[in-house]
Amino acid sequence: MKALLLVDIQNGFCPGGNLPVPHGDEIVPIANRLIGDGGYDVIVASQDWHPENHGSFASRHPGKKPFETGELSGRPQVLWPDHCVQGTPDAEFHPDLDIDAVDYIQQKGDNPAVDSYSAFRDNDQAALTGLAGYLKAQQVTELDVCGLATDYCVKFSALDAVDMLPDVRVRFIEDASRGIDPEGVRNAVAEMKAKGIGIVSSRDILAD
Repeated sequence: MKALLLVDIQNGFCPGGNLPVPHGDEIVPIANRLIGDGGYDVIVASQDWHPENHGSFASRHPGKKPFETGELSGRPQVLWPDHCVQGTPDAEFHPDLDIDAVDYIQQKGDNPAVDSYSAFRDNDQAALTGLAGYLKAQQVTELDVCGLATDYCVKFSALDAVDMLPDVRVRFIEDASRGIDPEGVRNAVAEMKAKGIGIVSSRDILAD
């Protein structure tokens, strides 16, 4: 069984959102082609779903500004602008994404005491989201990962997939993803490669 994981393709991470990834909206038509013609048996999507008092927000740390480093539950934490707050338009999937074709939506980041970059577990690795269990139940053997942002949620989701689904082949779809920082993206790709994750493009998949 072949699965596609769409990571956080939400308004908040696209131009006009509260935490926009440069050119983040450009991946939506690519994602839709993969959904329609990629030959996937299972399509899943993660959704950042923060309460308004989430501890990763700079607004919760007096004197701190977005993108500064602070602390959350005793660990270093990048402090973000308020983003993807539950029930707001910022948290909704991009309106052009073919979300009706998605079989399963995994919300994450709803614990105000810990951030959740990965679609599989919280950053402290203590709480699982349930996505790994769902994919195991579907008997998935191949998992392709793409979305926003390469250097944060996509990278951590792909790395956790390798750890939590050891019998699954994991690939990162490079052109169906965008990152925040160019150097961070290069480092993320190198880290994924070192973990045995395949680096592919949508053309490779659609040509199969």
